[in-house]
Amino acid sequence: MKKLKLVSTVFMVAFLLILSACGTSKTGGDGGKTLRVVTDAAYAPFEYQDKGEVVGFDIDFINAVAKEAGVKVKVEHVGWDPLFVELDKKTADLGISAITINDERKQSYDFTVPYFLSTNKILVPEGSDIKSAADLKNGKTVAVQNATTGQEAVEGLLGKNNEKIKKFENNNLAILELKSGGADAVVADNTVVEEYVKNNPKDKFVVIEDSGAFAKEFYGLMMPKGSKLKADLDKAIKEVIDNGTYAKIYKKWFKVEPDTQILKDQQ
Repeated sequence: MKKLKLVSTVFMVAFLLILSACGTSKTGGDGGKTLRVVTDAAYAPFEYQDKGEVVGFDIDFINAVAKEAGVKVKVEHVGWDPLFVELDKKTADLGISAITINDERKQSYDFTVPYFLSTNKILVPEGSDIKSAADLKNGKTVAVQNATTGQEAVEGLLGKNNEKIKKFENNNLAILELKSGGADAVVADNTVVEEYVKNNPKDKFVVIEDSGAFAKEFYGLMMPKGSKLKADLDKAIKEVIDNGTYAKIYKKWFKVEPDTQILKDQQ
């Protein structure tokens, strides 16, 4: 019996050691911490899949921040809604996916200081009679990505349960609905729709800006509530912006200089 008890104890200790090694963060071969970062890689140019690899502005940015913070990151495509679930369950350390910081999300998650300025714009076919956000109220069908600020903005215009609002898992599907004639417009982040127009001239879409209807938004890295990573990541983001790394990444993806001062003012 003593022998059996000893064996059981050994197995129990081994089991507890295995459990203690589990979690969101892992230790790399060189002893450095690797953070699990989840994203929705269907949001070019911020994050998208290229030959099986997740690439984009956000990916270059998080890699630069991680290097500055002295940690490693592993970015995984999980989808938009699952991203929030992963952070709720604390099975991921960070979320990065052009995530707007707002009061509702701040009740459930922590955010770093802002790293990107954005606003929603309207994507329509050439020749459309939609010239402003107010025109969407004239019986127009609008496609949006579900659970985004684009959806919130359109619901503010048309009403929360308006049947003219079509919600999709990602913006790619929303734009496909516009292409097929199932919607009159798409409302999404300016960079996403502008990038789509630039890369798909044959579709003959145009982007409508209405700064009076759509407020400025700021993206941040999202973490589980109470995350101990915030202070180090905030410091790293500020340094990446201050030392010029951010501007290099921004120009690589958007071909223009970023307005870093507006980000610094938010810090």
